[in-house]
This record gives sequence, structure tokens and C-alpha cells, in this order.
Amino acid sequence: MQQVRPIKIGPYTTSKIELIDLLKSWITISFIVYILGVGGDLGLIKSILFSAFTVGIAFIGHELGHKIMAQHYGCFAEYRANNNMLFLALIMSFMGFVFLAPGAVMISGPVGKRRSGMISAAGPATNFIMAIIFMMIFLFVNVASVRNFSLFAIMVNGYIGLFNMIPFLMFDGKKILNWNKIVYSIMVLIGIILAFFSEYILATIISL
Repeated sequence: MQQVRPIKIGPYTTSKIELIDLLKSWITISFIVYILGVGGDLGLIKSILFSAFTVGIAFIGHELGHKIMAQHYGCFAEYRANNNMLFLALIMSFMGFVFLAPGAVMISGPVGKRRSGMISAAGPATNFIMAIIFMMIFLFVNVASVRNFSLFAIMVNGYIGLFNMIPFLMFDGKKILNWNKIVYSIMVLIGIILAFFSEYILATIISL
């Protein structure tokens, strides 16, 4: 793995390469989601910002969850963008559909089944925590624009976390299930509750 000059941020490290890759992925994802029309009729700037602080943050937060947990265990862990997948997703978005796989955290170091499971769990767990925070905002802040933003953020984080719990191939769920079936079951249940909550509220609003 390519060694890079570390930049210390508290107890964790990053690098210029990682920061550029995170920014590149964040901007590209935000633009892709805008092309798909998620921001509705908010206008160009507001729609891109809406995408950046919902879908974009959900993806970046997921990857940073893996990174922080891996570095907690003394591993080298840095995010690297997948330029080919970002470009493909961008092209596909103009056709009205997309599969987002913007990149991944590259990890090297002493990782056994337990640590691998916990590192994998940190990604979807970050999404679920963000979804719960936005749920509290939705429930207790009586401002229409904030509630709409929060509801979409709940849905995005809930589904991204739940999607990554699939116990096959390269998904986080496979490593989590191999490590601890109880933790896996609890996380899946949390994801389902968050996804159901956002879908139920959205369906209620639409029916009014």
C-alpha cells in the first residue's frame, strides 16, 4: 500500500491524498444526486447543497466510521476514491439511475475476526447514529424546511446503513455476521425501524 505523509487530527491521522479523495467523492456524489432530481425545485445551488448535506454526508460519514475504528485499533486506514466508479455513476445518473460505490477505506494492520467485525460495523452504525440525530431534529424542531431536510436525511442514512448490512460479498454485513450474530441482528433491526419510520412519515405527508 502506498505510504503517505500523515496529517495529525487529534488521535487520528489523515493525508492530503485522503482529504482530496474525500472532497472529490463528496462533490461528485452531491452532483449525481442533484442530476437525479432529489433536490426537487430548490434551484441549482440549494439542490446541490441539499444533496451534499444528506446523501453526500451519509456516504462520507459511513467511510469515516470505518477509518476511525480501524485507526483506533492501530491500523493504517485511509479512504481512496474509485475514479472509475465515480465516473460511471456520473454517466449513469444522466440516464436516470445509478449505483454508488465511490470508494473505500484501505486498511492494513493486525485485524482478526472481532476487530474486522467491529470495523465493519462502525460504518453502518455511523449512519444509524446520524439518522437518529436527524430523527430527534425532525420530532422536536417545528420548522417545515428543517423537518423536510431531516426526514430525507433519516431515510438516506437508514437505507445506506441497512443496505450495507447485506451479509454477502464485500458488504459490511458479512463480516459483522461472522463476528457476532446478535450485534448483526440488532443493527439490522435498527436499520429497518429507521427506514420504516421515514417511509411511514413520508407516506403520511403525501396522503395529506
